[in-house]
Amino acid sequence: MKLDPAAQQRLLQLADLERRIAAGGDAPQQTEEDKELAKLTERRNRAQRSAASAKLAVTDMEAEILRIQEDERRLRARERDDKRQLTAETDKEKRRDLEHDRYAAKSRIADLMGELMECHNEVHALRGNYDRQVQDLQELEKKVAEAEAAAGAAPAPEDPSARVDELREGLDAEVLAAYDSRRAENNVGVARFNGRSCSGCYMVLPAADRSRIAAAPADELPECPNCGTYLVRGVA
Repeated sequence: MKLDPAAQQRLLQLADLERRIAAGGDAPQQTEEDKELAKLTERRNRAQRSAASAKLAVTDMEAEILRIQEDERRLRARERDDKRQLTAETDKEKRRDLEHDRYAAKSRIADLMGELMECHNEVHALRGNYDRQVQDLQELEKKVAEAEAAAGAAPAPEDPSARVDELREGLDAEVLAAYDSRRAENNVGVARFNGRSCSGCYMVLPAADRSRIAAAPADELPECPNCGTYLVRGVA
């Protein structure tokens, strides 16, 4: 196939690009701004989950404090009622039962006071942790908003399919037809010849074939004797 050296290089670029696309290795790339946005969004999402967990811990501890306080109120009412009954009760057996119940109530109240103090200390620490989580989340929300603005303003990455169209527009229809036909046969079409081997099939060619390819006119695309790929020379 006859083709000037500049067009040969263009055709080689087209073949290399279409192979990468077919292999899934030349999909549109993310911009640096998009990558930064994705990273910050993931950090923001983790911070949201952490803040939600911290808030739940505070809510659970506050509920536990309310439960203890309610138990304390009931026990104090019971202790007062036992004391009231003792002032009027004369039966020794009933007085003993009332005294025992009053003692049990007072003992349990003392235990609850200790539990309540521990819970107040813990809820204080949990609220401090929640406040820090919220502050971190707010800072990340601000950074995400800034990253979204930067990503929106950044130029879109080059679409490889657009580059394919551009390369094809610069080549003759007959050249493209020959290339497409050969590519349909061996999935390569055009490849680089490095002086020893074909970059389409990666076979080291015999010396006679290497000499024949090297001696072909500069405006001719010789073929690989092994796979039939058109070979472009003089491209690093």
